[in-house]
Amino acid sequence: MSNKSIPSLSKTVLSVTLGLSIALAGNGVMPQPKAHAASASVTNKLISSGKKYLGVRYQFGASSNTTRAFDCSSFTQRVFKLNGVKLPRSSKQQAKAGTYISKRNLKAGDLVFSDTNRDGIINHVSIYIGNDRLMHTYRVGVGVTISKFSGSAWDRTYKTARRVI
Repeated sequence: MSNKSIPSLSKTVLSVTLGLSIALAGNGVMPQPKAHAASASVTNKLISSGKKYLGVRYQFGASSNTTRAFDCSSFTQRVFKLNGVKLPRSSKQQAKAGTYISKRNLKAGDLVFSDTNRDGIINHVSIYIGNDRLMHTYRVGVGVTISKFSGSAWDRTYKTARRVI
């Protein structure tokens, strides 16, 4: 191989590498950025957004396109969407978003996941709003509400928590 072909080979390798990087990024193969600690203003805005829905009725399987009724995961999906964070639809899928957070390290704005059926499958999501409280919806007649966390059914059936902001 002559010395003249080395720069040409280098350009070819660089072009192929760059092309693959762009192609893989477009297909979602590149790793997603990790969630980072939210500023107090972002967290306060998120909580305020959720509080606007206090009292909105609960409906299992509620459409994510309405604000007339929510189930737990359509509620979290809506609140986070209003604040620029896209979440999957179900609590089970949402439990894979963001970064794992231990129960003792919960901060306002974190998602808290429970297995209320105790069958090993996550079936409930809440937003931790600080001061040992959760904002969520879970039952007809209750709707979107704020509940104490420690000692509650959500605490006893706690599975994991995620930070997505």
